[in-house]
Formats: sequence, C-alpha cells, structure tokens
Amino acid sequence: MTAAMAETKKILLAHGGGGQLADELIRKTILARLGEKRPEGLEDSAKINLSSKSICFTTDSYVVKPLFFNGGDIGKLAVCGTLNDLAVAGAIPVALSLSFIIETGLEIDILEKIIDSIAKTARQNNVHIVTGDTKTVDAGQADKIFINTAGIGIRLKTADLGFDKIKPGDKIILSGSIGDHGITILSERQDIKFQTTLKSDCAAVSGLTSKILTGTTGVRFMRDPTRGGLAATLNEICRQTGLDIEIKQSQIPVKPAVQAAADMLGFDVLEIANEGKFVAVVSPACAEKVLRICKKHPLGKKAKIIGQITGASDTPLVEMETIIGGRRIVQMPYGRELPRIC
Repeated sequence: MTAAMAETKKILLAHGGGGQLADELIRKTILARLGEKRPEGLEDSAKINLSSKSICFTTDSYVVKPLFFNGGDIGKLAVCGTLNDLAVAGAIPVALSLSFIIETGLEIDILEKIIDSIAKTARQNNVHIVTGDTKTVDAGQADKIFINTAGIGIRLKTADLGFDKIKPGDKIILSGSIGDHGITILSERQDIKFQTTLKSDCAAVSGLTSKILTGTTGVRFMRDPTRGGLAATLNEICRQTGLDIEIKQSQIPVKPAVQAAADMLGFDVLEIANEGKFVAVVSPACAEKVLRICKKHPLGKKAKIIGQITGASDTPLVEMETIIGGRRIVQMPYGRELPRIC
C-alpha cells in the first residue's frame, strides 16, 4: 500500500473540495451505504411528492461526544432526534436531509459505521434520506464530526397541538424513564464505572405518537424533553401558557441506577437530557386511554401520569410534591449541566 493510499483511509481537506476525492466520498462511502436509489446525476435539491399540503419541517444539529455510546451513536441520534421533533409536532416523518462537517483526520471506517447507523435507523422508521452536503475542516475545528439533519413530515389530520390548546385540569403524561441518555453520555465520556450498565434511551417515538394521535382525541401538546430535560419542558409550558403545573415525584419514572448516578455526581435528574421520551399534555377525559396506548408500545411501557395543569398565575411555577410529602419548585435550568449531549 502506498503512502497516498494509506492517507485516504482518513478524511482529507480535499474530500470537501468538490473534486474527484469529494465525488468518491459521496458516491462510494455515503450514498452506497445509505442505500437510497438516485439518478446517476446528483442534483442540488430533492424533489418530493407529498400527499398533503399540511406539513411540518424541522432542523437540528448534533455534536455529541463520545461519537459512539451504549444505546446509540451520533448517526442514530441525528435521525431519531429530528424524527422526534416531527413526531411531537403531530407529523408522520417522510424525508430527511443529511449534512456532515468532518474534521481532517477522521478515519473512514468510523464515518462508515456512522453512515451505516444512519441508514439502519432511517429504514427502521420508514424515512428516506433525500439530500445532503459534506464539508471538511482542519483538524481541531469540529471534534471529529458534526451532523445536521432537517426533516419533513406530513401532519396528521387529527393533530391539533399547541400551547394555546392547554387548559387547567389537563393531565401531564411522561412516556418513560428520564435521565438515561445524559447520564450514559457523562459516564462514558468521563470513563465512570457503575455496577449497573447504563444505556441511552435514544429512539424514534413517531410510531407511538402517531398511534396516540390517531387513536384518541384531546391531546393538547407534545414535546420531547431533550436538552434541559423534563424541568425545561415543563417550565416552558408554564411560561407560554401562564398556567401553573403540579407534578408528583413518586410518579416520575427513573431507573434506580440513573438516579443513583445523578445523586452521586450532583445532578438533578429532572434536568438531564433524554432522547427517546416525550411529554404529552392531554384532556382529563382521554388521559387513561393515552396511557393504555403507551403501555402497549415498547417505548411507552413505563409511561405515567405525572401531574396536571392547574390555574392561571401571575408568576406561573412548576411545583413538585416530593416523595416525603414536601413541596419543591422545579426551576428552569440556568445553563448547560452536561456539554455536548446531543
């Protein structure tokens, strides 16, 4: 093997230059592994035929460290994160864009593993990667790889969601245990060992949210509690609606290992990021039905009604009844507790 051949086992600045190396990277590494059917001539934008004029559109960027973790990797995270943003908006995801910013020196086999994960996750969720872009930067400027995805989804006719739909008396449902993703990332980044193996909850929830939205009426609002965790999501609801929230700590599902790790490291599990959960605000009449639908789905077996929306207030607050019977105000997280989570 010549020195030049060995060098191309890693990403070079030339891979982003639009020439032969860039073309080979796109065709032989990226497109070949995504498995999407495309015409021989690649165009700068995708043409998509949709069955509805009512669509949802979102975009997000992913900078997680480490790139691979128990339960996922940056590729799976990029797909699931964007699909989840569409899902909680009441849409069925149909298409994604995929853009890479790759640091010079990244091993090609690492990129291939990431692309394989992207392709697998997209196939599992019946979405297509329809367009994308690749850029390269000098060593030290991107921490190996950053990914941007944008997603388009068809809004379900039964979905009528928004802060303005929330009313006093509505119930708050959490689809499963919290803190799994953030604590897993922290433990692997810092090489902290626990007796129980921690695993990220990284998953696409659109299959479950679509069942809820087509099988019930009375769903007012949905949100995936990613950065800032459950605390940030609930406080945002308060601020946008002017309504108080009451939750019960005893009803919030947390895995014992995650709670123990958070306590030991000094983190509030309510503020830890999640990547496969959602919060739903629903009418009292449909709360039990939503809960039953959740519990029949693999991603909702631990779902709980964790609280309710109360009355209007000049200074709306999230208040939690603690396990020992006290009351605690759950504040909006001030900054970032865990950097580079998603």
